[in-house]
Amino acid sequence: MTRLFNKKSEKEKRRSLRNTMPLAEKIVWSNLRKRELLGVRFLRQYSVDYYVIDFYSPRIKLAIEIDGASHLDEEAIEYDKKRQEFIESVGIKIIRFKNEEVFVNIDRVIEEIEKEVKARTPLFPPFCKGGSKRKEM
Repeated sequence: MTRLFNKKSEKEKRRSLRNTMPLAEKIVWSNLRKRELLGVRFLRQYSVDYYVIDFYSPRIKLAIEIDGASHLDEEAIEYDKKRQEFIESVGIKIIRFKNEEVFVNIDRVIEEIEKEVKARTPLFPPFCKGGSKRKEM
């Protein structure tokens, strides 16, 4: 079976993108890292096949994309559409924000992300194997 997530062939690309994150992505990352957003873990620069997602939570299959000026020309719009269709075809939801949204109103951006996280998070997480057993003293 072909590996779809975080392919080794994309490792250098992911590393490079992590090391050169634009300011808008850094701002969002500072709110997502260390499970600060409702206890959900996000990873940055995660790849699905040959496409790299800005932020991704495997647990709830949610991707967050921060779009800068490079996403505005016709060719980039068409590429993003094709990319999004592929990523969504494997069950991942993508939400997008423009750099300007992050700079002007980060609180609203985080609220939108929280709303999506809540919608995709089960009310009662599944028990761990053997989680209901008590040890006898």
